[in-house]
Amino acid sequence: MYVVPLINTGSFSLDAAGVAGFFGGDETLSAMATVHLYRGRRWLGWYNSPGSYTVAKRYGQLANSRFWDGLFPGPNFEPAETFGLDGKPGPRYVASLSGTDMATGHLAYLAIQISRELKGMAVRGESSTETLPAAVTVIRVGDVTDMRRVGKMSIHHALLATIPITISIAACFSCAIVNDWLAFSLILLGIISSGITCLVIGTARLRLQAPTNVTPGVPPGDGLLLTPRDVVVLKGSEKDVNVITKGHFELDMHGGKEYRSVGLCSLLLLAQFLLQLLLIPQATLFGQVMFLSSLAASWAYNSFLSSLESEKIQGDLLCKVLRVEEGSIQKYYIHNRRSQAVFACSILSDGIETDEDFDAERMLSLFVPNKTRVWNLWRKKVAAQLKSTCPDKKIHVTAEEKEGLCEEQRKLLDTFLDDAQRAFKAYRERAGGLRYFNSSQSWEAKDV
Repeated sequence: MYVVPLINTGSFSLDAAGVAGFFGGDETLSAMATVHLYRGRRWLGWYNSPGSYTVAKRYGQLANSRFWDGLFPGPNFEPAETFGLDGKPGPRYVASLSGTDMATGHLAYLAIQISRELKGMAVRGESSTETLPAAVTVIRVGDVTDMRRVGKMSIHHALLATIPITISIAACFSCAIVNDWLAFSLILLGIISSGITCLVIGTARLRLQAPTNVTPGVPPGDGLLLTPRDVVVLKGSEKDVNVITKGHFELDMHGGKEYRSVGLCSLLLLAQFLLQLLLIPQATLFGQVMFLSSLAASWAYNSFLSSLESEKIQGDLLCKVLRVEEGSIQKYYIHNRRSQAVFACSILSDGIETDEDFDAERMLSLFVPNKTRVWNLWRKKVAAQLKSTCPDKKIHVTAEEKEGLCEEQRKLLDTFLDDAQRAFKAYRERAGGLRYFNSSQSWEAKDV
């Protein structure tokens, strides 16, 4: 029986150079960004990873000097932004007591993402109109005492790196056995460059940076994170809420502002790309197959890490720092925007010692800014009800207050006030406990 050998120096050559340099670059970048999120991940990068050119070009821009800027042109972002741990714009934040109205950053953006992942509670009841479900999420922030270092996720996902590591090493020694030292050297170069890069980048420590001192006597930081449809109610002290509204992730990376070590790693990856581009076609067919096999295993692992949703992991780590325990985040679906406004403002007004501290009409206008007579009167009556010691009583509008309104406007006002009354009722029942639903299609207040 005649067997055609793979080990030969014939004219057939499998050109894998393009694959080596460009294929899998985005997956490798996403996988490398997890090095600060998983325990032990920095030690498990020793495999022949694809996309060396893409990684070198991206991380080379982190190095900041005239030499590195010439070699890797582009903007010099901060490390946290380079690795996707900062830079996302957050929603508008409005404090209910201090009057603060400001734009937020990455951590508030994560808070919104956390709220969207939650299953909600719902209250079933008739309403005048029902639009797309409008959510109200309540986050009660605990006492944040240490922001110097953010914890990491379990090592379990990182341990899966032993698979591409084993395959890369096996492919490397297989080439040595058949005396294909060219393929052996290039696979070994890929293992070393990827491992060193992962190790150097992983030395950075992830921490939270936020204002730690507040003015004595400042009111609680209760307020709203506003999106076009959903809203997040923050409850907690000013110091702790500031972590979400004014804080950001920061990577404490060695090397000062120039980050020369990262630049050297990028230079090593660039050299790997150029050598593989020139020399892999000169290896034997068997060596090229081994080279591609190591790349395929590494690409599969990088794709797995990319699928783990970095933002969700960041949100989980943020909750740990904020001491947001199970039950401290609750989500509710409301029939329409005006009911959402009443429900959210009821939560904000709960526990306020003096009515003067809470500008109810201002907070309601964030949801319904309309300036017509009907809406102005609606906000006035609902605001008075929010400050009332007996919010259970029916909202009453006098004939004098309705004077000048036509019949259609009066009917509209009555409808809007009925919706507000239902929202007050839903809030009272929520205080006694609500049953969790897996679907947002029904809302029914029930004791648990």
